Amino acid sequence: MSTYSAAPTLAPSIAPSPVSRASSTAEDPKAHDIKSWNAGFERLEDQRLVQQRYKLTHEKTENMGKLALGAKLDRALSRRMSGQDAVFRSKGLSEKAMEAQA
Repeated sequence: MSTYSAAPTLAPSIAPSPVSRASSTAEDPKAHDIKSWNAGFERLEDQRLVQQRYKLTHEKTENMGKLALGAKLDRALSRRMSGQDAVFRSKGLSEKAMEAQA
């Protein structure tokens, strides 16, 4: 918790806690595997290619989001069973009314 507000802080504490000592990652094989995977991914990253990577502007990102939403809506509407909608017809003469007339 923050000392200035009631909102929780997301920054990790620098001071070690009993929980952090208990869950030490030095002997944890899963943590070691994750670290080795991350090291491998960092080696695969080529800085020349990163510099060439295209970055969308905020406006283009919004437009792409709108287009994606429109495409999702079109797909959903095309799957809609429009032929299954209820049809309200005016009631004609019912069987009881026809019997009463006869």
